[in-house]
Amino acid sequence: MEDLSDIEREEQLRRWWSENWAWIIGGVALGLSLLAGWQYWQRHQVQSAELDQSGYSAVLEALGRDQRDEAASQAKALRGRRPDSPYADQAELALARAALERRDFDDAAALLRGVADRSKDTELRQTSRIRLARVLIEQGKHDEALVELDPAAAGAFAALVHEVRGDAYAAKGDPAAARKEYEAALEAAGPDSGLDRAFVELKRDAQVPASSVPASSVPAPVVAPEAPAAALEAPAAALEGPAEGPAAVPEAPAQ
Repeated sequence: MEDLSDIEREEQLRRWWSENWAWIIGGVALGLSLLAGWQYWQRHQVQSAELDQSGYSAVLEALGRDQRDEAASQAKALRGRRPDSPYADQAELALARAALERRDFDDAAALLRGVADRSKDTELRQTSRIRLARVLIEQGKHDEALVELDPAAAGAFAALVHEVRGDAYAAKGDPAAARKEYEAALEAAGPDSGLDRAFVELKRDAQVPASSVPASSVPAPVVAPEAPAAALEAPAAALEGPAEGPAAVPEAPAQ
């Protein structure tokens, strides 16, 4: 009986294998295919990131040689090859900074608006929008600057958004609204907000309502003091680049 049971078990095993071998082999083959596909995708992502970084570096090198047309061509090629790459965003931010340095506000605004509208990176979008608003203020387009800045959607950038809104109101001659925005900026500021509290307090205190000062002593509405160069920069954390990989944002010059 014991020998017969062993024979029966062996027969059952043969029968089970004949019925299921295709599924077993297919499962193993599928697993190996998935593993190979994953490894290929990883290699492709790394190679794409390296190629994007090379294109971004080419933009910076061309700008360093003051070859603006070459830099713009390299940035356009990068955007065309990889439209969603953060390196393409950073290349255009570098072009925007170069445009600001030569006081070409129209070109800078167009580049910043493009990044603000297209970037897949939330921090880069907000950074670009804040810089765009500063450019619009320089152009005297105060209301357009205010439209670009929504404190409710600013997240960690709320303090900077309120500050720039205050600059816009101050520039258009509305000291009461400017003071309110500066106070909101100070309230929203955290340790990592990038806000210069002392400078914002100075701008807030400079906003004097016209009704509280004799007309003879205030010939015109008080405008916020000119922002230092550092005020045009985004928080450093928003522009820190990745050590590697395509999903992170590369290091780029501040605007």
